[in-house]
Amino acid sequence: MNEESESKLEWWTRVIKNVGNWLAHKDKVKWLKDMRGLLCVVATVIATMTFQSAMNPPGGVWPPGGVRPPMPIAREKIKQSQCGQVVCPGQSVLAVVLEDEYELFLIWNTTCFVSSLAVCLLLVSGFPLNHRFFTWLLSIGMCITISSLTLTYLSVVDMTSPGDLWVENFFIFRIVLYIWISLLGLVAFVHSLRIFIWIVTLWIDRRNKKP
Repeated sequence: MNEESESKLEWWTRVIKNVGNWLAHKDKVKWLKDMRGLLCVVATVIATMTFQSAMNPPGGVWPPGGVRPPMPIAREKIKQSQCGQVVCPGQSVLAVVLEDEYELFLIWNTTCFVSSLAVCLLLVSGFPLNHRFFTWLLSIGMCITISSLTLTYLSVVDMTSPGDLWVENFFIFRIVLYIWISLLGLVAFVHSLRIFIWIVTLWIDRRNKKP
């Protein structure tokens, strides 16, 4: 029984190491150098975009002065807002008119902004990028950043598109979203498999070193 269990363990060890070698980068030093530069640029650009989206929200803001909104529903909602005025200067128009949709936009935009800043922080913090765990952490951070950016875009399109146009073309956005979720799941699976194989390989090596 011991010989059989040892042979099975050796077989699984070979399989795990072969999969790990297949998923490993051939020129890891060059890949890490290129990835660091690209991630820094991409994360900085995304952080700038999301910051501008918060400062200049879709639909604009109410200007100062006695400008009255054209829609009766907008006038009624603004009267019931926390400002207690007919017009709240500097307040987002869509935050008052479309509260639920704008709340989703804020959630995804904030998630994208914070995750992109987290990626920038990891890149400049001095952590060893050749360590498998930090590489995995950066990859997952970028997956969260790009996914929340995608959802931010969909939220903006939902708020700014006419209702009939959005309903007629919603199936296109649904298909694109499903494709994106599938691609994201594949990338997350590959990176999770890498970190899992790395942990198992460490455990196997330590086990083999024991007398």
